[in-house]
Amino acid sequence: MSAKSEQESVWDYPRPPRIDPVSEHITVTHLGKEIVSTNQSVRVLETSHPPTYYLPITDFAEGVLVPVDGQTYCEFKGAASYFDIVVGNKRIPRAAWTFENPTKGFEVLTRKVALYASKVDRCTVGEEVVQAQEGDFYGGWITSKIVGPFKGAPGTLGW
Repeated sequence: MSAKSEQESVWDYPRPPRIDPVSEHITVTHLGKEIVSTNQSVRVLETSHPPTYYLPITDFAEGVLVPVDGQTYCEFKGAASYFDIVVGNKRIPRAAWTFENPTKGFEVLTRKVALYASKVDRCTVGEEVVQAQEGDFYGGWITSKIVGPFKGAPGTLGW
């Protein structure tokens, strides 16, 4: 699981996860509309998972995030609430989430939103188009800067 010096191995990420600031500009587009553009994101790094990017809720285009009922629970970050993403007359159910009251140590995630790259047309980190993590469970974004193997694909959930 060796990585080139300019790459990160997801197997070197910690558990419990660490949060790092992101210096690259992040954009997300869907159906020809830029739904978020930001220089203020963070990424959550956890063993075996591609990074999950959290973007300020205030940087999303107005009306794109529509809160929906239901929550899930993360053993580290707490209760996650969900959003549908709405662009024009198209709705993507439960495509984004937030931790409204994250647990101690994860407070920086307050007012930040993560989304599944597989549910939208394009996500970029800097100039690079993101590859969605297979399986969608973790919402990781894969770039050329990280190497796996990555948890999430069929047969990997027991890792």
